[in-house]
Amino acid sequence: MKILISDYKDSMMPAHDYETEVLKAGLPDAEIVVYEYTDEKRDEFLEQLKDASALLTAFTRIDKEALDVAKELRVVSMNATGYDNVDLEEATRHSVGVCPVGEYCTLDVAEHAIALMLALNKNLKAYTYDMEHNYQWKYDTPQVPRRIGDQVLGIFGFGKIGKRVAKLAQGLGMKVIAHDPYVDMEVARALDVELVDKDEIFRRADVISNHMNLGKSNQSYFTAAEFAKMERKPIFLNLGRGLSVNEADLADALDRGLVRAAGLDVLFDETPELKGHILANRDNVIITPHAAFYSEQSFIDMQRISCENIVNFLTGHKEKVFKLVNEV
Repeated sequence: MKILISDYKDSMMPAHDYETEVLKAGLPDAEIVVYEYTDEKRDEFLEQLKDASALLTAFTRIDKEALDVAKELRVVSMNATGYDNVDLEEATRHSVGVCPVGEYCTLDVAEHAIALMLALNKNLKAYTYDMEHNYQWKYDTPQVPRRIGDQVLGIFGFGKIGKRVAKLAQGLGMKVIAHDPYVDMEVARALDVELVDKDEIFRRADVISNHMNLGKSNQSYFTAAEFAKMERKPIFLNLGRGLSVNEADLADALDRGLVRAAGLDVLFDETPELKGHILANRDNVIITPHAAFYSEQSFIDMQRISCENIVNFLTGHKEKVFKLVNEV
């Protein structure tokens, strides 16, 4: 059988030795093919996919066209927690299992969110920008920061990562409120978190952090209308998906002071053109290259789990697949 590892260059592992080791341990006769994906060479990718039993990817688009071509495909394993690039309905219709990693970097992403929040609240980007661009040594150039423990954190998406962010924020003395229609009120209450509607977060939060999975209901979730409702002029953090935020509207909100700062680990485009980007080169915006997951341990866990998902699925042990999101 053939296992295809394919993604955009910047989203692939620097080397594939460990992935190969895990796959070969469970599927010793498998042929493992690594193909660097580009949108311009999609026909070549589809040719590679045609006889593959499994695909390991994170951001390659797997739509009806791809699934119609891939007659031998049985499983798409994501080395990511999201799977919005896969047409789940079509995958199910073609009896192709879809397996995101599910859990490998919860603490890492939560730490990243808190790091962005603290850096922006203490004006670290503004000070660095002022010194490096204006050669000024002044403490009172940016807005006066407030102690983080006196502020309210509003979380969108109260899953594993959202819960961990809440715990870390509470350790700093913050009051935490959250919005998630899929979470039981009692679960939140047990964690000393108040579950509220989204407009109450816009009204009360000094910091807003997005950790929602992406679906049809929350694409372009944060637009001019939402930023205009943010009464506390909050720090805005996005560690969910870039497609949840209208970037032009966020830029306008920053320009108008509706949002006092932004920390973004994702942008609308997964491989963005940074030169001249509307949100780049600002003293109150920190952008990181979808790096919140990145640590020594998470990197190992991500590769191991995504490859073990392929092995377990193809050897008939679906019960051992870490997270199978469709019924096949």
